[in-house]
Amino acid sequence: MLTTKTERVLDPFAGLNGFGQSEQWQIAGLTPLPEEEWARMREFLALSDAEMDAMLSTVEVLFRRGHELVVATYDYLLHNHETAAILGWENGADPTHLAERRRFFTVWLARLLGMDFSNDLAYYLFRAGKVHAAHGPRRTHVPPIYVTGSISLVNGAFARFLMEEMPGHAQAPLALAGWNKVLTLHLHMMQMGYQAALALDHGDFGVPFVLFGRMRTATGAQELTVRVDNGATVEGALRKFFNYYPASRAEVFDIAWADGERMDSTGTPWFVANRLYAVKPMWRVLLNGKDLSYIGGPAVELHPGDEVHVFPPGR
Repeated sequence: MLTTKTERVLDPFAGLNGFGQSEQWQIAGLTPLPEEEWARMREFLALSDAEMDAMLSTVEVLFRRGHELVVATYDYLLHNHETAAILGWENGADPTHLAERRRFFTVWLARLLGMDFSNDLAYYLFRAGKVHAAHGPRRTHVPPIYVTGSISLVNGAFARFLMEEMPGHAQAPLALAGWNKVLTLHLHMMQMGYQAALALDHGDFGVPFVLFGRMRTATGAQELTVRVDNGATVEGALRKFFNYYPASRAEVFDIAWADGERMDSTGTPWFVANRLYAVKPMWRVLLNGKDLSYIGGPAVELHPGDEVHVFPPGR
């Protein structure tokens, strides 16, 4: 993994701030943006035009059975003792909670059957993964086995619906192959958000991140606690934060590139270009009230009781 790089830059306030010259710092090792991972996984799955056409020929049939699928899915989860316990439904489903779950499932199903491949859907699924990691309003943790299993149940339901509604239809097998790929794509994006949330919660102690100005708009939060291990640096905490809120990176960072190399299985070096995130001018990230640009950048070690504040220009 690349380490933080700092670079001294001219600062018109250097003589007044009491710290001397500032350093423009960078961080590396962030996960791909959701829209990048979305495109990469879609390309890997090689969803063909023929599969897309076949899927389109089944959309109306699957929409007609959509209500049945939504109701049956939550009936199944209610009567499975493990998922009922996770949802707090051991003694029956809470009507308000059940309605919330059905609404979410209905919106997701509509976007799936609507053949939505937008970047907005990539972020929607990423956020759904965070909710599964107990980062939603109800703080319910849904282990990955049940999310994966639920996606498989949807795939199986699609197969049954097409067998019943389109028996012997020449396009049905190709359509099912396409739906399987798209459901896998959706699952992958939810797992990405789930892992980002788990990472945020893992560590020996918590570091509050307090956000100001545009950062509150970009994240929808005023404060967030990032847990880190003993000996962790500010860079490690920043990496967790910006993996959890990937859309906010564009506010704070410019993209820079650094040369690098990797070794293949034969020991042959290959050139690679590594992405770096360089903090934009006038953005300030403060550790306990001190701007990182004046105290050595994000390589500074964190300790219990530390706080990080993020200020946009003009704040």
